[in-house]
Amino acid sequence: MLFSLDLLSSLKYLSRSISRSSATAEKTYEEINQKITSGDAVVLTAEEMIAYVDQNGVEQAAKDVDVVTTGTFGAMCSSGAFFNFGHSDPPIKMDKVFLNGVEAYHGNAAVDAYLGVTKMSEQHPFEYGGGHVIEDLLQGKAIQLEAEGYATDCYPRTHVNVSLTLDDLNQAVLVNPRNAYQRYNCATNSTSRTLYTYMGKLLPEFENATFSGAGEIAPLQKDPNLATIGIGTRIFLGGGKGYVIGEGTQHEPMDRFATLMVTGDLKQMSADFLKGASFAKYGTSMYVGLGIPIPILNEELARTCAIKDGEIITNVLDYGVGRRNRPKLAQVSYADLKSGTIAINGKDVRVRPLSSFSKAKEICEELKRWILKGDFLLGRAVEPLSTTRQFKPMKSEEGEVFVKDLYTGAATCTLDDTLEDVAKLIIHTNEDHIVVVDEAGNLKGIITTFDVTKAVAQNKKKVSEIVTRKVVTVTPQDTLYELVNRLKRANISAAPVIDRENKVLGIIGANQLVKNLVPKPNEATKAKLEAEAQANER
Repeated sequence: MLFSLDLLSSLKYLSRSISRSSATAEKTYEEINQKITSGDAVVLTAEEMIAYVDQNGVEQAAKDVDVVTTGTFGAMCSSGAFFNFGHSDPPIKMDKVFLNGVEAYHGNAAVDAYLGVTKMSEQHPFEYGGGHVIEDLLQGKAIQLEAEGYATDCYPRTHVNVSLTLDDLNQAVLVNPRNAYQRYNCATNSTSRTLYTYMGKLLPEFENATFSGAGEIAPLQKDPNLATIGIGTRIFLGGGKGYVIGEGTQHEPMDRFATLMVTGDLKQMSADFLKGASFAKYGTSMYVGLGIPIPILNEELARTCAIKDGEIITNVLDYGVGRRNRPKLAQVSYADLKSGTIAINGKDVRVRPLSSFSKAKEICEELKRWILKGDFLLGRAVEPLSTTRQFKPMKSEEGEVFVKDLYTGAATCTLDDTLEDVAKLIIHTNEDHIVVVDEAGNLKGIITTFDVTKAVAQNKKKVSEIVTRKVVTVTPQDTLYELVNRLKRANISAAPVIDRENKVLGIIGANQLVKNLVPKPNEATKAKLEAEAQANER
């Protein structure tokens, strides 16, 4: 890592100026907060701490440094805000609530609602969503509240349409169920088409890769054992003060995918650190700025606060496989990711971040300023977070069907075959789709009965003259849902089944789907039908 001469000089001065003889390796929250109050605390950003440990060692850093500030700034989809609008006159019990055309959840009291950042505008989907509404409020803009309800004796009104600002709301509380992911998997795409995902736009055939997270300055990387981060921990959230209120959803600390559930007063936050986001053809979200001060209570915390990008390892996953367990193509470090290029299957692939490192560093610096001014004291957790929670996937649907359960053998030909031969094959097999392969059985294309009919009218003779070479394919592990989506998207009725080496295994299409989708009678229905048949025979 490169540092400016000014930073290195200041670290050397700090090293010389601190009275080491009076410091101890074990500290308490009370001691550190007292030093913050008196203006004597030594506070470093996560980046500065790494350099300080490099120069002075872990033991000395544990004695010298009191607090390390961390930060991250990225899209955090599991975020949103609770609002209380106050009562209208006559009052209304809201049932449907829209803010600037974005629906808010109303399953609470009469005029409370929760706005999720991924909920999209009905008028401008994929462009404007809940995160943009929150940003507009923070920028001082008026938003339009439109709500409908049903009349009751105590709430006779059924409709309201009013313009509101953040100041007009009684409460506006940011409550984010899952923030500050410890690390993220890197995403890439092996398929022949562009994918639009929550990891951004993924180009075909490993043309790019994306990742998120702040790496060596991220909060949960600096305290990976959750020694100081728990329920009640005071944090920097969206430019204001917030708190950890629990483990985040999908919290998986044993695999270094810990998350946090956090809250804070939206009215104290800033649009500089909460920004609505749009992901092309995927949806909306919100970029959230979050930072946590790590008290250096002992050598172990000094050691973890010095962890570098090169020590943070993550997986490169193939998002071209639309399954819960995507193929792992490689393992890389955050140093590799931040270099701009990683190797996948022997190919150099451009990689770009979805997070902002500059904003994450800004959060580290801002939180450091707050602490040095005495405006931010450390909050000891009142309850620890689980360090053993294991993330459980959703149970599979009963009778879930995969391509491997349905596909049949494919009728095949080669590029050198004549259309007369193919026509005979179609008559013999009664197949509408003929898969074109090479001598090794690898996929080369596909032709249909319509292609052959059209070619005969045009006096063409060879398969190579009419073959469709860009073929939509599936694998045996794909689900029925994935198959139907691909067929629908391409407006076709069948697709070859291939393995990872592009060898043709078979074909699947409308015929197999119809057979599978026809409801199969259960045992009781079978018995009833058999009894009716026997009765009819008598």
